[in-house]
Amino acid sequence: MTTPPTASPRTTTAARSGTTADPVTRRVSARVRILLWLLLVMAVGLVSVATTTRSILLRDVDHRVNGLLAQEAGEFANFEERGVDPETGRPFTDPSRLLREFLVRQYADPDEELIGLVGRPGSTPAQFSQPRDIPVALPLHKDPDARRRIFDSPDSTGTLHRASGEVRWAKVAVARAGGDTEAAFVVAFHPGREQAAVNEEFRILLAISGVALLMMTGVGWAVSGRILKPVRLVRTAAAQLTEQDLTRRIPVHGRDDIAALAETFNAMLDRLERAFAAQREFVDDAGHELRTPITIVRGHLELMGDDPAEREETIRLVTDELDRMSRIVEDLLLLAKAERPDFVTPEPVQLAELTADVYVKARTLGERDWELAEVADVEAGLDPQRITQAMVQLAQNAVQHTTPGQTVRIGSRADGQGVELYVADSGCGVQPQDAEVIFERFRRGTSRRGARGSGAGLGLSIVRAIAEAHGGRVRLRDTAGGGATFVLALGEGHT
Repeated sequence: MTTPPTASPRTTTAARSGTTADPVTRRVSARVRILLWLLLVMAVGLVSVATTTRSILLRDVDHRVNGLLAQEAGEFANFEERGVDPETGRPFTDPSRLLREFLVRQYADPDEELIGLVGRPGSTPAQFSQPRDIPVALPLHKDPDARRRIFDSPDSTGTLHRASGEVRWAKVAVARAGGDTEAAFVVAFHPGREQAAVNEEFRILLAISGVALLMMTGVGWAVSGRILKPVRLVRTAAAQLTEQDLTRRIPVHGRDDIAALAETFNAMLDRLERAFAAQREFVDDAGHELRTPITIVRGHLELMGDDPAEREETIRLVTDELDRMSRIVEDLLLLAKAERPDFVTPEPVQLAELTADVYVKARTLGERDWELAEVADVEAGLDPQRITQAMVQLAQNAVQHTTPGQTVRIGSRADGQGVELYVADSGCGVQPQDAEVIFERFRRGTSRRGARGSGAGLGLSIVRAIAEAHGGRVRLRDTAGGGATFVLALGEGHT
């Protein structure tokens, strides 16, 4: 009997949650990443500064040592050329006496040795040196092998690497004084102590850099947390958002990029809230307004008999209700589409030509006294199709609330703040209590303006949506002599 494999707790948990059992990748927060990059840059910068400082100090040591060697060698060469033996009063002829007299007159600097060498090539030369304590394990004047290597070297300067430390030297050969005897003046410098001081300063700089990095860690952690606080608020707000609650907003402080991010996020939430509100309003309005015609259609169809006249009347009524339902659905879809960014497509439009086109199209809506009042001879950035739709709707509204023979005027004007297109009728006007509600959906006002139409109360809502999509608004004014004037005020500055 085969025992079925037992699922691991991890697999069981993944299956229960509906996810695969892939390894969980831990996310590194932006705060940690910013801090790590900051510390990396700071560490590279501080180490570079410390290393560069050490290189500069070591170079200064080299320059000082080279200068000291050149100075001592030059002084000996000058003494050899111009010096006079105090016993004879004449130039030196004995190299040994020359070296002794010169060394007696000199005082070596710390870590410096002044040595006179006399002998033959290949042998250990005799020396004359100043009795000075050198803080190294094996000074040059106590190292015969090193003295011989320097004495035999054909170079005038060099560096001697020994187990006890580095020696920098310069040599001035003395002219032969007869036979095979040779002599040389050697100035040697032990740079180990100064180099050790430079290395100690380098270690101190590294220690200070480490302390600075620790301090920068604390400061960077606090500052990055403060800077990224709005980002965390955005993340928290996004996690708490639901379709039922879109009211949460991010508090905006300052005028930096983080504040701009919070403002952009808040603007996105505003758009989402409007979109969801429009969606809910569309569903509510559609359900409310379509319920009545559906009930009427169903009732007539249920009561329809076999009489041809009755069937014809029922079909006419049903068709009329279906047409009204179709118009309501199209208007609601149009209003829902008004929340989209591509609802209008502005382009340069000659306002005079657009006004004339609207006037020609509106004249076919009814037998009224149509007048083209005025036109603005300017170019404006508008969506000509949407503006024509709004103006024709206003003209249709004027026809519905006037009688044959009454005047309806169409015109446009421009000022420094924008442009206006208007439709003015000579009907009975709009009651003050209706002026605030007639632009809302399915609101027709409480009083009749002439012959009441059969619309669903969405026409003026569509006009308002088109105006607001252009960055303007629709306004209601009284017409001189009686009537109402609806104005599309487009452009900034209109209130």
